[in-house]
Amino acid sequence: MKFMKLGSRPDTFYTNEAVRSVSSEVTSDLVVQVKGSRYLLHKFPLLSKCLRLQRICSESPETLQHQIVQLPDFPGGTEAFELCAKFCYGITITFSAYNIVAARCAAEYLQMTEDVEKGNLVYKLEVFFNSCILHGWRDSIVTLHTTKAFPLWSEDLRITSRCIEAIASKASTHPFKVSLSHSHSRRVRDDVSCNGVEGQRQRPAAKGWWAEDIAELGIDLYWRTMIAIKSDGKIPSNLIGEALQIYASRWLPNISRRIKANREPAGSNSDSDSASEVTSKSRLLLESIVSLLPSEKGAVSCSFLLKLLKAANILNVSSSSKMELARRVALQVEEARVGDLLIPSLSSSSNTLYDVDIVLIILEQFMLQGQSPPTSPPRSKLGTERRRRSRSAENIDFKLQESRRSSSASHSSKLKVAKIVDGYLRQIAKDINLPLSKFIAVAETIPDFSRLDHDELYRAIDIYLKAHPDLNKSERKKLCRVLDCKKLSVEACMHAAQNEKLPLRVVVQVLFFEQARAATTGGKGTDLPSNIKALLASHNIDPSKPPRALSTTTSIPGHDQWSTVSGLRSPKSRISTLRMKLAEDDDLDENDMNPDGMGRPSKFKGFCALPTGPKKMFSRLLSTNRNATEKS
Repeated sequence: MKFMKLGSRPDTFYTNEAVRSVSSEVTSDLVVQVKGSRYLLHKFPLLSKCLRLQRICSESPETLQHQIVQLPDFPGGTEAFELCAKFCYGITITFSAYNIVAARCAAEYLQMTEDVEKGNLVYKLEVFFNSCILHGWRDSIVTLHTTKAFPLWSEDLRITSRCIEAIASKASTHPFKVSLSHSHSRRVRDDVSCNGVEGQRQRPAAKGWWAEDIAELGIDLYWRTMIAIKSDGKIPSNLIGEALQIYASRWLPNISRRIKANREPAGSNSDSDSASEVTSKSRLLLESIVSLLPSEKGAVSCSFLLKLLKAANILNVSSSSKMELARRVALQVEEARVGDLLIPSLSSSSNTLYDVDIVLIILEQFMLQGQSPPTSPPRSKLGTERRRRSRSAENIDFKLQESRRSSSASHSSKLKVAKIVDGYLRQIAKDINLPLSKFIAVAETIPDFSRLDHDELYRAIDIYLKAHPDLNKSERKKLCRVLDCKKLSVEACMHAAQNEKLPLRVVVQVLFFEQARAATTGGKGTDLPSNIKALLASHNIDPSKPPRALSTTTSIPGHDQWSTVSGLRSPKSRISTLRMKLAEDDDLDENDMNPDGMGRPSKFKGFCALPTGPKKMFSRLLSTNRNATEKS
């Protein structure tokens, strides 16, 4: 830390009965009052260097002994005034980054300029500030921090702006070329002592070395400093993101615990006002951090963005900041973890545990930005390409390849997000206050092709049914419409077939596909409990009978492939019975109607009702049968 000493005389200021005086053979003739403190001084040394005191003394009447000067709005208080007074007496004083701002403002207030005397205090402080303070890294930060006590004076004297410019210029400099703080300097010395000078030269410099030091600043000065660093354009966006994360971790710790305590009944109005002030400052800090986030994707981690979103929900920040965070999370939501998406809900209008609405916004934004670009150029360009191959045509081919790559990447990210969403559904399904509509809305945000299997989705539905036992038949049907039984594993089918909480038609549907799977592998169906068997028996369904074996000798006419499956078209056949029961149970309740009054077709009909044409599954079976016949 740099410092400057002025004067050579010993300190002769003393206090007597709450009055500060100077030991001198000459009687004092000037009384200066600074914010409740009285100083007995002498006109000659002070007026010879302070133009403001000259003017005040010339305009005010003199008394018999002392002339009284009142300075109620003196910047820096008694400490700063005493530094200026000691300079006038030639007493030794020391200036550093901790007191130079107060001294500079006080000297400006007293008008201690070169117009009054050469080599006056303002000139000496400016030389020290420009040649030493601004050249040191730690000195610049400490000085900038002290300007907070004198905001208007520091702005008028350009102390704040010059410190910010110095810090921003040093942030993009190699740390060995900057006079670092004690912690960083010690770390560098330790590295040199362990690895040697040559090893330290080969080791890459810590590019974000500046982030921890500037994190000491208040949010207003930090915001201006980061704006200057970003506008310089020399710092990569990922380092900006790391610096913001360091600042947030320092100034936004344990927000949920703090706000929860603030929401409890306060013991007095002063406690309530203090809690409100803390919340207001934290809200301003968070909104400022959001405004500083780099625009580049991946500059900050998705986990950090979701932590900011949780804090934003707790602090009730502006909706624009929330939407900005949701939009940024959507750009990289495939990196998220399920726990990060569990954002606590503090809304007075909702008693759910988690804020599902903000997650829905994130997923909708993700689906919008993840749409695949077109993979084929216009027809006219294709015609030109056929007639004449040129450099422009090669560019078209290159763009097509790039679009296909981006389409593939989008599909891959959707597969990752689908797994995250299913895990999220399993967590929020435990909330007894979660409405069915929100659960279904989250499940349906992901397209069908993104879920390679529905096991996790089935587990989430099972958890929701257990947590909400009062769902009626219509609501359970709505819930299960998001489930595709064809994408369930054998283990999930076995569990679903014995799940009494599922609607009957879902159990029948699971049995249908399991029996079809067993027919292809020669395995056995699920052994159902007695209550499920009784329920199916009441609907004339006997799941214990295996499906009839497929004929391996009958030829397959191309116009009717159903005739090769023995008994499949017979009304007495088991598969036909399943089809009939599914059709009977596929009635729509009044709650299933669309707002326009038209009934919504059940997804189960499309999955389970046997059409007049062959199904893909049976087509695969028949193709296997045909190959066996041809070989024989």
